[in-house]
Amino acid sequence: MRIVQGSQLPFIERTNQPRGGRFRQRRLLEGEPGSPGNYLLQNSETFGDFASPRHRHNFEQYRYQMRGTFQFDRDGTMAPGVVGYFPEGTPYGPQTSSEDSLTLVLQFGGASGNGYMSEAELSASVAALKQHGSFEKGIYTRQSTDGRRQNQDAYEAAWEHNSGRPVTYPPMRFQAPVFMNPEHFGWVQVADASGVAVKHLGSFGECRTDIGFLQFDAGAAYTAGGPRLFYGLAGRGMVTSPVDDVWQTETALEVKKGETVRLQATEPGMFLFIGLPQLN
Repeated sequence: MRIVQGSQLPFIERTNQPRGGRFRQRRLLEGEPGSPGNYLLQNSETFGDFASPRHRHNFEQYRYQMRGTFQFDRDGTMAPGVVGYFPEGTPYGPQTSSEDSLTLVLQFGGASGNGYMSEAELSASVAALKQHGSFEKGIYTRQSTDGRRQNQDAYEAAWEHNSGRPVTYPPMRFQAPVFMNPEHFGWVQVADASGVAVKHLGSFGECRTDIGFLQFDAGAAYTAGGPRLFYGLAGRGMVTSPVDDVWQTETALEVKKGETVRLQATEPGMFLFIGLPQLN
């Protein structure tokens, strides 16, 4: 199990940013680089100049909009409180924002087995590609040997540089990203945990990733199993097993497969939870 107090971590300016506009990130939890299930959980802060073209991923993504609004053209809008699931292989966007924005983002390797590029790999690839071309508004433009300009999605170009092979995308399972309005879902009391309620938003694919919220009354306790991530949205309490620590707003927890953790609330609180993929 790992616990990180997000409020104690700084936001870092990403210098090698493949998308358009200023981007700051607070990296909360990361998986094992090079593994099929590698992941990055981060707070992403963007500004009114952010721009990303319509594109798709060879990995999975969840987003929880915390501040500001993102527009995804035909796919809809993410306002504060909206949760988004962006499946691998499904195009979305273009994505823009006319205001400052804060988003909790989880990106992780999915069923395709392509894994997820680490932040260090992404940064190094963008830096290397800048020697032969330029990045603007999420597009990488390189000058070919015959003088012609070649455009490519910026992340795709970085991925191909890092992997040394052309990218392949899994077939679309979903025709569009899934945007969820949590306020329209009901709370369900957890049968074996008095004072704890769950709001389950959805479960996706054979990897059984899911997302939702846990709500605690003061004094309530809950034992959670992995593989799962938790992010504190409100309240305060204790992690009493397997280590003793405090959880509060912006606390991030990783509970690995086969592990359990006991969460005890000292005041009313809430977590966002995400089930990590169960890959072979």
